[in-house]
Amino acid sequence: MRWSSPLLTTEGAVEADGIDAGVAAHYGDPLREQRELLAGTGFVDLSQRDVIRVDGPDRLTWLHSLTTQHVEQLPPGRWVSMLVLSPQGHVEHAVSGYDDGTSFWAHLGPGEAPPLVAWLDSMRFMTRVDVHDMTERWAVVARTPERVELVERTELTNVDGRPCGVWAYEALRIVRGEPRLGSDTDHRTIPNEVGWVGTAVHLDKGCYRGQETVARVHTLGRPPRRLVLLHLDGSVDRLPGHRAVVEADGRAVGFVGSVGRHFELGPVALALVKRGVDVDAPLVIDGIAAAQEVVVDPEVGLHVRSRP
Repeated sequence: MRWSSPLLTTEGAVEADGIDAGVAAHYGDPLREQRELLAGTGFVDLSQRDVIRVDGPDRLTWLHSLTTQHVEQLPPGRWVSMLVLSPQGHVEHAVSGYDDGTSFWAHLGPGEAPPLVAWLDSMRFMTRVDVHDMTERWAVVARTPERVELVERTELTNVDGRPCGVWAYEALRIVRGEPRLGSDTDHRTIPNEVGWVGTAVHLDKGCYRGQETVARVHTLGRPPRRLVLLHLDGSVDRLPGHRAVVEADGRAVGFVGSVGRHFELGPVALALVKRGVDVDAPLVIDGIAAAQEVVVDPEVGLHVRSRP
């Protein structure tokens, strides 16, 4: 059953569609809402996202062994991002979470908790851990792209601040060059291509599934593709669709992921393009001209995001 946020009854609320259905896309003015988020006076209802909880005394050492992040000695209250990879190094799950001293809490994309919980359950063996899908009770609220908190769903209407829609949140995320699993990735994506090395992938930790691919590409450099920020031609009164083909000199070189309108920069998007595409090459998406800004450097072996 699809979740429908009580904040959709707020005056001016317009429901988002697609993967973000169930929460507000905006409350009448998404550009103003971006400014409010940056000023710290607003918040975004992200209750369409799933929430999980991991209990038990072995939870951190267990998660440390399974994911890309170093969490073995994670102090309470510190938020981290982590990935679960396939044996070939492709990204299967992306979560953000923190430990409260008793349990590890994390949020992930809509509908993604059941398969992740099932996989984690299959990996428990003799470990003293329990995994729970907490989506029905707990919700995600974002103050800024960096400041996220979990609240009980019954308290969503009591959150301090002015509600802002996911369009505002997504536009700010796009400009920061932060990929979203499923929106800006596909089944072949490895962390090195989208700037997750150094943020969600810790290079100085023990083995985990898919590590060989990450380490090899990191050491040798040059992942097959790279994430770019696109500045789209603002004179065109439309945005390219999700997964629209990116062309350079008439050749297909990648696809568009997230798309939005930024209050200062205008229409923007994230795209995955072939590594060999020149960083200064003009691009075209569905007839719309675009200039690219580097997010993942095509030449440097340490494939962290090129901008802080």
